[in-house]
Amino acid sequence: MPKLTSRSSCLLASLLSLGGCASQAPANPDYDPSKPHHTLQGFRNNYAHEQKGAADFWRWQWQRWTGPRIEHDLSQIPRVQPDLAYLAANRQHTTVTWIGHATVLLQIGGLNILTDPVFSERASPLSFIGPPRRVPLPATLSQLPRIDVVLISHNHYDHLDQATIAALKQQAGGPPQFIVPLGIDRWLANEGVQHVQKLDWWQQTSLPGMAGPLAIHLVPAQHWSKRSLFGDGNRSLWGGFVLEYAGRRLWFAGDTGYSRDFHDIGRRFAPIDFAMIPVGAYAPRWFMRAQHINPAEAVQIHRDVGARQSMGIHWGTFVLTDEALEQPIHDLHAARQQAGLPDSAFSLFAIGETRRLFADDAAAASPARPHEVSQPAPGLAAAPNGA
Repeated sequence: MPKLTSRSSCLLASLLSLGGCASQAPANPDYDPSKPHHTLQGFRNNYAHEQKGAADFWRWQWQRWTGPRIEHDLSQIPRVQPDLAYLAANRQHTTVTWIGHATVLLQIGGLNILTDPVFSERASPLSFIGPPRRVPLPATLSQLPRIDVVLISHNHYDHLDQATIAALKQQAGGPPQFIVPLGIDRWLANEGVQHVQKLDWWQQTSLPGMAGPLAIHLVPAQHWSKRSLFGDGNRSLWGGFVLEYAGRRLWFAGDTGYSRDFHDIGRRFAPIDFAMIPVGAYAPRWFMRAQHINPAEAVQIHRDVGARQSMGIHWGTFVLTDEALEQPIHDLHAARQQAGLPDSAFSLFAIGETRRLFADDAAAASPARPHEVSQPAPGLAAAPNGA
């Protein structure tokens, strides 16, 4: 029965992420006919790509059920205990802490920023079925510093979690500012969230930082949106975020397939001082290619956007696709070697790990490996060689 439960959870996640269903719902309230990625019913990607249909989806599910079971070696997923006292006190240093999957705590300009916050035990609308968290959270939401800003890339359940949003809304000191793509603002409004700024691709907003304004830009990704089995495919937009502060640029890619969008981002924003790029949930390639990059494509994107340093996200937490949970460790290592990229240029964090990005936050970005603030706690796995 554990085998059946695991595969049933994956099937639920796959069904909830199956897009392209027909709909008779009202027209897109954000529709702008001058923008090619807008449609009357929602949104679409900038560049043409292969789109899989229902027959392809069920072919994939049949292969999953009839093929060999994938074994996951969780001992290879590195974990450390975060220095919560340091994170609570820090107001000067630019730091990044990997909470797991696409949830990252950024500290920049005296602000605490969370990306795609998911603190539930399942990436699912249901508490009893759906992909479970395979590696424990390094900290609860209440243990983190008060969150000032939340960035949400799109509405899939492994990126937008209802229970976490409710907890953020009620956090001590007041709710954070939410910055989201078009359409997600309406979902948040239905949840009673009031502090929301919606953005279209290439639009920006700004917030006051300690040394000047923090500009936050929504940039394109090749993906899609959906939260129910029927009727809401691509009704809300998706994307990534570029953060500009004190002469530095950080980029959170969100979730994406490979496209010319990254050349476009590079032309506008290169060099990127630090990038957070997905490296997991990519198998089988015949089905996932258009929506999820693999590590080799992640390395190419690192180059496309002119990133000085990158970290891999979207791996090591939830089993969503058909590669082993630890496989990105090995595939990213091979991709770096194939591309002639130094290990320090594109690395994987331990879950819970904090790194201070810049030795001097007033100077140019250092090409050296960032200082690692947190250290492995006793009994926890250290980062594997080549990660």
